[in-house]
Parts: sequence; C-alpha cells; structure tokens
Amino acid sequence: MEIEDLEKAYDAKSITVLEGLEAVRKRPGMYIGTTGSRGLHHLVYEVVDNSIDEAMAGHCDKIVVTMEKNGSVTIVDDGRGIPVGKLPRFKRPAVEIVLTKLHAGGKFGGTAYKVAGGLHGVGLSVVNALSEWLEVEISRHNKVHFQRYERGKPMADLKVTGKTKKTGTTIRFMPDDKIFDEREFKFENICRRMEETAYLNAGLDIKVVDKRGDGETEEYKFKGGIVDFVKYLNQSKEPLRKRVIYFQGSREDADVEVALQHNTGYVDSVLTYANNINTHEGGTHLVGFKAALTRTMNDYARSKNLLKEKDPNLSGEDVREGATAIISVK
Repeated sequence: MEIEDLEKAYDAKSITVLEGLEAVRKRPGMYIGTTGSRGLHHLVYEVVDNSIDEAMAGHCDKIVVTMEKNGSVTIVDDGRGIPVGKLPRFKRPAVEIVLTKLHAGGKFGGTAYKVAGGLHGVGLSVVNALSEWLEVEISRHNKVHFQRYERGKPMADLKVTGKTKKTGTTIRFMPDDKIFDEREFKFENICRRMEETAYLNAGLDIKVVDKRGDGETEEYKFKGGIVDFVKYLNQSKEPLRKRVIYFQGSREDADVEVALQHNTGYVDSVLTYANNINTHEGGTHLVGFKAALTRTMNDYARSKNLLKEKDPNLSGEDVREGATAIISVK
C-alpha cells in the first residue's frame, strides 16, 4: 500500500474513544468472556463476590441469591453496605462511582479489604453496564438508600427511602437482551458455585431461591469449611484414615488453608483456589503443595527407616495416589 493510501485508510479520524461504560457494552466479551450462558451467570458471581469480600473481612454472615419470576436476580447481604458518602473528586455518592466507573472500589487502597476476589473493582460497574436495569438498596447509618440505573446510567440521584437498624447491600438486576444471547439463569449452575463458595468460607450462610417455579431453595453453610469439602468429595470413596488432615498458616499478606485425605483409589483430586476463585490452570500454590507433600513423605519414610539408604525416593505420583486435597490461598 502506498503511503498516501495508508494515510487515507488510517488517520486520526480512525481513532475511537469510548468513555465510561461504553467500552463494556461495545466489547462485553473482554470483561465477562462471553455473552452466552457462562457470561450471563458470571454477572451473578461478580455481585456475590463483593458480598464474599465483606464476609472475608469479617462483616457479612449471610448472602441470599434469588432468581425472580420476571427473569431478574436479587442478591442480598448483611455486610456493611456500600459507602454512600460523596467523593470530593467527583462530587457524587461513592456507590454511584462504584457502579458507573471502571476500577473504582474499596479493593485498591489496602485498608477496606485485605483480601478481594472478583474482577477487582470493575465487577459491579460491568454488571451495571450489561443490565437493562439495575437497582441498588443500601442499609447504612440507620437509613435505607436507593438508586436505579438503566443500561449503566443513573435514572435519579441516590435517595433515602426509609429507616433501618440493619446494614447490608441489595442488588437487583435484569440482564440486557441487547447484549446476551439468552437470559435464563440455571438454578443448578448458581447452586454449584454457591456451594463451592460456602465450603471455602467456613460458617458463611449462602441461600439460593428460585421463584420462577415451585420456589425451589437450597442453603449452604459448612462450619468445617474445606475439611467438610474434602469429606464431601470422598463420600463415595474409602478413606485410608478417618481424619482429614488440615492446616492453616499466614505469612505477610497471604493466608493459606490445606485439607488432605487419601483414599484407596488410584486417582488424585487436588482443587486449588485463590481468593475463592477456582484456579483450574494451577499455579505456584499447586506447585508448592506438590513439592512439599513429596518432600515431607520422603523425609518421614527415611526417618522411620521405611525407605532404606539405597532405596530411591518416592515420586510425586506415588505420594499423591488416591489423594483428595483442597488448597485455598487468600
């Protein structure tokens, strides 16, 4: 292509600037992966992840996820409630900034949340951008605050609608049919994710309600956390030892939990999580666990003379045979 033709084809007029949440609506796949069923359900998980952050910070005990008859979803938690005070820089309520600007939230300064999952500050704004409408209700400072949005834009200012002695956040949203190929949430999919999340957060109560049919309800609460998770995974197998090995430790800004139990099978099942999110591809936490388990088994075997001096070390495959383990790093 000649230089003159190149300049005609690609000049300053070719540059498009998308502001606010326009980029999310223009390229939703960049933020939620797909506009199919997986992306649709991801919206629910993003809202729930904000409630989970409150739980991990010690401020939330219960989360209720409800699939409404009209196809929308409501997520309620008893956390502290999203801040409603005005941000001096924007002269708008903090909750409005959280819902309308990418990379705005309490997860960046390091004081509000030590641990945070989800899309790290773009979660709620992305859900808002991809919803036909979204309503937020916040119980905070003995008042109930309410605001409604349509396709990411506030329809009115945040207003006080009542008094309350409770705290928490309620998010209701209807996925946008202009964005998603389908808008039907699957009860089983949401239940599966919520059950897994409840296992990873010992004592947290998560309830899922489906009002579209006969009011099917599931509730998850596991005092034993990942120990109960391992027992559940091994329930149809024959454990070698009744007790599940569990340990927890902290170092600098990281916490780790591990639960482990071997069974008489030949296949290992090791699930890893970082900030409650399943790390299917593994990572340094999985590599570290495998190396430590192999080293510990070999050290023990030699200290008890189960392995003689001339015997080769047990391999990683040997010591993980029949192992069911959960590794959760936060």
